[in-house]
Amino acid sequence: MQLKIMPKKKRLSAGRAPLMLFLCQMISALEVPLDPKLLEDLVQPPTITQQSPKDYIIDPRENIVIQCEAKGKPSPSFSWTRNGTHFDIDKDPLVTMKPGSGTLTINIMSEGKAETYEGVYQCTARNERGAAISNNIVIRPSRSPLWTKEKLEPIILRNGQSLVLPCRPPIGLPPPIIFWMDNSFQRLPQSERVSQGLNGDLYFSNVLPEDTREDYICYARFNHTQTIQQKQPISVKVISVDELNDTIAANLSDTEFYGAKSHRPRPPTFLTPDGNTSRKEELRGNVLSLECIAEGLPTPIIYWIKEDGTLPINRTFYRNFKKTLQIVQVTEADSGNYQCIAKNALGAIHHTISVTVKAAPYWIIAPQNLVLSPEEDGTLICRANGNPKPRISWLSNGVPIEIAPDDPSRKIDGDTIIFSKVQERSSAVYQCNASNEYGYLLANAFVNVLAEPPRILTSANTLYQVIANRPALLDCAFFGSPLPTIEWFKGAKGSALREDIYVLHENGTLEIPVAQKDSTGTYTCVARNKLGMAKNDVHLEIKDPTRIIKQPEYAVVQRGSTVSFECKVKHDHTLIPTVMWLKDHGELPNDGRFTVDKDRLVVADVNDDDGGTYTCVANTTLDNVSASAVLSVVDVPNPPFDLELTDQLDRSVQLSWTPGDDNNSPITKFIIEYEDAMHEPGLWHHQTEVPGTQTTAQLKLSPYVNYSFRVMAENNLGRSLPSEASEQYLTKAAEPDKNPTAVEGLGSEPDNLVITWKPLNGFESNGPGLQYKVSWRQKDGDDEWTSVVVANVSKYIVSGTPTFVPYLIKVQALNDAGFAPEPAAVMGHSGEDLPMVAPGNVRVNVVNSTLAEVHWDPVPLKSIRGHLQGYRIYYWKAQSSLTRNRRHIEKKILTFQGSKTHGMLPGLEPFSHYTLNVRVVNGKGEGPASPDKVFNTPEGVPSAPSSLKIVNPTLDSLTLEWEPPSHPNGILTEYTLKYQPINSTHELGPLVDLKIPANKTRWILKNLNFSTRYKFYFYAQTAAGSGIQITEEAITTVDEAMASRQVDIATQGWFIGLMCAVALLILILLIVCFIRRNKGGKYPVKEKEDAHADPEIQPMKEDDGTFGEYSDAEDHKPLKKGSRTPSDRTVKKEDSDDSLVDYGEGVNGQFNEDGSFIGQYSGKKEKEPAEGNESSEAPSPVNAMNSFV
Repeated sequence: MQLKIMPKKKRLSAGRAPLMLFLCQMISALEVPLDPKLLEDLVQPPTITQQSPKDYIIDPRENIVIQCEAKGKPSPSFSWTRNGTHFDIDKDPLVTMKPGSGTLTINIMSEGKAETYEGVYQCTARNERGAAISNNIVIRPSRSPLWTKEKLEPIILRNGQSLVLPCRPPIGLPPPIIFWMDNSFQRLPQSERVSQGLNGDLYFSNVLPEDTREDYICYARFNHTQTIQQKQPISVKVISVDELNDTIAANLSDTEFYGAKSHRPRPPTFLTPDGNTSRKEELRGNVLSLECIAEGLPTPIIYWIKEDGTLPINRTFYRNFKKTLQIVQVTEADSGNYQCIAKNALGAIHHTISVTVKAAPYWIIAPQNLVLSPEEDGTLICRANGNPKPRISWLSNGVPIEIAPDDPSRKIDGDTIIFSKVQERSSAVYQCNASNEYGYLLANAFVNVLAEPPRILTSANTLYQVIANRPALLDCAFFGSPLPTIEWFKGAKGSALREDIYVLHENGTLEIPVAQKDSTGTYTCVARNKLGMAKNDVHLEIKDPTRIIKQPEYAVVQRGSTVSFECKVKHDHTLIPTVMWLKDHGELPNDGRFTVDKDRLVVADVNDDDGGTYTCVANTTLDNVSASAVLSVVDVPNPPFDLELTDQLDRSVQLSWTPGDDNNSPITKFIIEYEDAMHEPGLWHHQTEVPGTQTTAQLKLSPYVNYSFRVMAENNLGRSLPSEASEQYLTKAAEPDKNPTAVEGLGSEPDNLVITWKPLNGFESNGPGLQYKVSWRQKDGDDEWTSVVVANVSKYIVSGTPTFVPYLIKVQALNDAGFAPEPAAVMGHSGEDLPMVAPGNVRVNVVNSTLAEVHWDPVPLKSIRGHLQGYRIYYWKAQSSLTRNRRHIEKKILTFQGSKTHGMLPGLEPFSHYTLNVRVVNGKGEGPASPDKVFNTPEGVPSAPSSLKIVNPTLDSLTLEWEPPSHPNGILTEYTLKYQPINSTHELGPLVDLKIPANKTRWILKNLNFSTRYKFYFYAQTAAGSGIQITEEAITTVDEAMASRQVDIATQGWFIGLMCAVALLILILLIVCFIRRNKGGKYPVKEKEDAHADPEIQPMKEDDGTFGEYSDAEDHKPLKKGSRTPSDRTVKKEDSDDSLVDYGEGVNGQFNEDGSFIGQYSGKKEKEPAEGNESSEAPSPVNAMNSFV
């Protein structure tokens, strides 16, 4: 049952006490539920449930059935009125009433006529609680009268005149449907020129000779009687003016022809409606149809607008080639002025239709049944609207309320009846009638006063199963009068609900908006009123939702491939799901290519029909879920077809085609190609492209081409095959549209002018006999143009020209049809010759020892005798200023583009003797050289000495030998030698600075400390400054007496043990260092090396000139034992290294037979170590002792 007792839902939450949800009694209507057990006991006034329409048109060939059905308790009895008076059906043998119903059947098929029973019928259903009445049912038989006979004269009119063929069908009930056909029952074709009006007439905006026929027939179809009536055929003959003059002009005057319009072009005039304005009235909710039909030549086009407004988008439709405007579901807002405009090339005309929308009555609030208990209050409201405003009248049990029995609990206030403290005798059926001039509304609403104890209609112990996180609705359908209050409990002991929010609906239903697992349990509904109490238990179970955890995915595949869709489902373990697949919301095709596994659908060998939407549906008894994916079967488009050439002109043609199937990938564009069967048969060229929505193209053509066209369609997958070629179309010959391009004039010899051009191709020739008119004259002279016509070539040579003179040149195309447009003149030059004059006043400015700047004066332009390309400098190193060597050195060349008069000579060698000259260059070659210019570069700093060797070490001396710098870059003035000792702790001693004469290549250093390492810094000098230094290290020899003592100590056991301990310590340190190295640690080698460096002259990196330092990688490289010095004990320039002592190792020295020290130390390169002979022997303990001195 449904209880309408609350305007809104109640939302209740749990409190501390057991939750009781209740429904407060309100003054409202109570509808008696359609529960069979309840209906057996409750009385109820009649209610009309079915009746015939108000305007009931019947078929006179069938029995008349007037429906009237009603319900109530006790069952109602039925009676009828006809035309306002009682209709006694018992006295008419043809009329019977259906048992238990008020439906009448009038048997007119056996005897009687339908017209006898025309009238207004009304049904009344009555029981002890009141009477309900039906609408006034107007019975009218349908009519399909015949056309009146008439004689129709043939219509003769001129070509281009307007024509209206009247239909004027007979008036039928309901009105017939009109259409025009010929004798063969074929509908006559209609168009913007010929169309049927709303009144059935056939309108011709202008007639054509093909409109001539003798069987224009108007048909009227009467649907109720299933009959078609036919008008007499109308004959129409359309003749031209010439035909008129030849046949009947002598016998007939102009007035004897249909119409009076000229066949000449004319502006539009309206055939319907008449005048400039008209009015139209329509009822709310109907279809508004506005019509304008115009005549004119050419045929006018109709447009519609609404003045001071816009046409409703979704409700506006155009019919009959836009001659009819329709607005469906018309409302009062659609009232206003509508304007139709007829327009052709000669003018326009408009007509304004003023539309007024009226309204038959329609409900705002229809009265509703009231079920009240004694002493309750209530209201019946009957509110309607219309245009004009409807009048409201009330009836009680079918009798106007003004003359109905008085009821003290009832008060009438316009469209409302107010009831106060009703009693059982207040039960009745009230009728509300809302009427205006366009119709009426009639509604029955009963007031039923009942006194009933509460009843719960929901079945006891109903089990509700709900999916988690969804609303749970627990029903408590109830009835009682007075209206019961509803209370809800959870659990047998009425335990409190402390977490969730509950919603109580008007019908007593308890809603749990979001049911959770803990919502499971037993719920009790209790209904109470003053006459008693009822209760009912229901049970709730919460289930896990069914989910699709792997959904099918959108797929795009080409024909012939295989595609699969996956669908994995998770569900409550107590529910059994069923999974099915749908295609386009229907069953899968019965095809072996479709296979369904547990979680997968596979479609093999996909074809076009397989495209669509595939849906996986998982169903349980409580829920269902689905997921869909679209399969698009795609391919390149099919080729276009039905190519057609229209509008064939000399320079254009229209090509149209029909697109092939796009194969589910929209066509993005069409490519049009052409073949020139005359000039290039079999070769297709690109013509143009058009968007994929276009199926025609206006193509520009060239003269004298035999065209064929083909079309290809393209989509995102590729391009279709070409269409079949169109028919051939040969364009007429014409003079050339263009002249040759790339016209140039250049001389190949000093006395000629070679004129070249790019000739036209056959497509561009525009006709046969293609030739060229070549014209030339000197630019700066007054000579006339010299012209010659040559064949279809691309070059012409003019001989006997002066050297390098500017010429104006023209090349014009011509053929048998004429000349191309006058070409523009281009400038060229006759042939070049070598320049005659050398640049003068050559000057050299030496910038530094490696760079010089050269200046010269330009040569006169006339002496260049060609296009100036630039100036070229030849320079060479003649001999060395130091050695005066006259050996020839290859010349170098620098070219300076354009008219520059100076340039820089980079990369010169310092302290050198150079010679140069300058020449001007044109397109032919070089001119004479300028007189040689000699210059010298100043001194520069020298390079590093070529080598440095340290030989013959003794106890207190070392001998240094070297080779001079390979590039002294000047006169050496002296050498500088700096050296300093390095002790065992890597500390540097005092720096000694020594100057050595430039002519020396050997030097002995004396008074040195024995067994001491020294580091040397050596470089050369010129007057320009100091050169690049090289470094070297060496060690003096060991004193023999000390060595013997050390050997004796080395043989002692305590010393051997000490050395083993030291070795073990070193091993541990090496392991620690290795671990630190792997972790990114650094040794302090860089700082030690910095301490050894010359404080005045630091070694430079070769690449950037910055101070050198060790990288982490070099610091941690393990060193090889033994000497790393090459066998020749030489060190290349700039090669130096720190000693092995820097890495914690002694010199691998040995003694020969006479006790002399034969192991010699040599340094390594600063950048990369020099690999020497390795030794596998352990370091000498003597050297180890030396490291501790």
